[in-house]
Amino acid sequence: MPSPSIDLLVHVTHEAGVKVGGIGAVLNGLLGTEAYQQAVRRTIVVGPYNVDHPEEMARLFAPSNRFRLLYAPDRNIDLVSHNLADAFRAIEKTYHVDILYGLRPFGGVEHEVLLVNVTQIDRSQVQAFKYFLWDQFGLDVARYESNEEFRRFVELAEPAYAALYHLAEETPGHRIILAHEWMGVPLALAALGRDASLWRTFFYAHEVATARLLVEQHPGHDTRFYNALKLALHEGHTLSDLFGPQDHFFKHALLARAALFDGVLAVGDLVIDELRFADKAFANRDIQLVYNGVPSAAITLEEKKRSRMRLQQYARNLFGFSPDFIFSHVTRFVLSKGLWRDVRVLEHLDRILARAGKTAVFFILSSAEPAGRSPEQVYQWEQAYGWPVHHRSDNGDLIGLETDFYFNVLTPFNQQARAIKAVLINQFGWSRDRCGLRMPEDMQFMDLRQGTDVEFGQSIYEPFGIAQVEPLSFGALCVPSNVCGAVGFVQRATKDFSEFPNIIIADYVTPPPSLQMTRAEDALRIDQTIRDHIEAKRSKRVAEAIAMYLPLTDNEMKKLLSLGQAAGERMSWEVVVTSYLLPALENIH
Repeated sequence: MPSPSIDLLVHVTHEAGVKVGGIGAVLNGLLGTEAYQQAVRRTIVVGPYNVDHPEEMARLFAPSNRFRLLYAPDRNIDLVSHNLADAFRAIEKTYHVDILYGLRPFGGVEHEVLLVNVTQIDRSQVQAFKYFLWDQFGLDVARYESNEEFRRFVELAEPAYAALYHLAEETPGHRIILAHEWMGVPLALAALGRDASLWRTFFYAHEVATARLLVEQHPGHDTRFYNALKLALHEGHTLSDLFGPQDHFFKHALLARAALFDGVLAVGDLVIDELRFADKAFANRDIQLVYNGVPSAAITLEEKKRSRMRLQQYARNLFGFSPDFIFSHVTRFVLSKGLWRDVRVLEHLDRILARAGKTAVFFILSSAEPAGRSPEQVYQWEQAYGWPVHHRSDNGDLIGLETDFYFNVLTPFNQQARAIKAVLINQFGWSRDRCGLRMPEDMQFMDLRQGTDVEFGQSIYEPFGIAQVEPLSFGALCVPSNVCGAVGFVQRATKDFSEFPNIIIADYVTPPPSLQMTRAEDALRIDQTIRDHIEAKRSKRVAEAIAMYLPLTDNEMKKLLSLGQAAGERMSWEVVVTSYLLPALENIH
């Protein structure tokens, strides 16, 4: 086994203690690989925890989280060296914080975790750090401290770094701090202020928050923003030149400071463009691509068909017929996921399938409530009015964006469609105990990934999009939009394939010939009317491509499965670590 090239790699993130979302999935993917174990001698994952948040605390200490505590004074646990315990206690006393330290598995491999509770932090210590941020980096903290999220990570920075410093003393050599998104920037700045010679600092852009905001806030969405970005970069303009100053947004202010780090990583090709557009400090930086990995597992055609049959049985229980095809979209229920675009495609596809005498059911597994609904509520609604085929908005069933989508998009579609039925399962989980008695008893979440024929994901903003391509290695047709970062990874992985129908890219950005734009300001005229027109035309093309490649025979299904698995192997987390992450980190010493 080769000697590790990185002695200590510190990951700073809000998901250090428990997996919450995308960055947690990334950590599980990266830190669990064999390539990572061989290259990195020691890993410490750093973040906050909040004793005033009962749900977070319950998840942190749940047996399933497997957090093995080595230092937790409030639980009378002290299994670290006397020197380290003394250092931790001194930090807790100085800053009025609480420290938890232990081991937690990421992707099945245990790594060190350092958590700090700052809810009662000494304000005088924070004031000194605020002055340092303003004096050294021009960051006016007072402008943003009304935001609780911003405040938490600024307050975390110094005590967490002080504890990290004592942990790092045990590991001399090549030491790196990797700030995952804006949340890690204050701690990295604290390290630069105290001990710049001891560390190499990297910023890992999992998105560009300012770009997301601008895409979501305007009804022209990605069609407007990315045309403006392309033209503005060509003209040498920045985001502020075109959209006005963005310093009022704390995430943008922290992003600009990340340009000072030794290295910058981006999760997708468009994120690189977004960074260069966001601030001129990134214009000449060597930004390294580090894609997300795609789950890759070999299954047989028989295994896929068994999962598919469970989904067909569930569809029969809900709608009274067994569909020829299964469509799905597994996602968070947020505006950026562009769920209405799925229905636009289905409107065209419904006519095609009806003419061919074929049927389909579209399962949307998405909830505006991250924890979903209680099983008791689901069982009650199922009996009372047929949840999830039918929903109500006056009893906690539909909330937030779900309400408009169900009543104004999904219901009209189902009333008019002849071949396709769409159902919103606004729940977290995919099993009978979570989704009601009509779901087959032996159903598991992997059945939805393995058994689907088409996975939709036509987002308006999607820096990478793991979920969009999760079913790729299971032989599904995956339908991301062309702003999805996973598209670039797929194209690289399959560039030498003679054919690859498994990915159908929905392009809602490229303007039609009739829409002439020569300057960035021209793109700002794109509104919802123009976007709707483009979506209507392009969604028809997507529907036709899906219809062309939907598998009608076992041989066609087997071909998609074989191609998907070949691509998935080239997009695994092992490949990401070996070909992207490690070269990016090791090239800067």
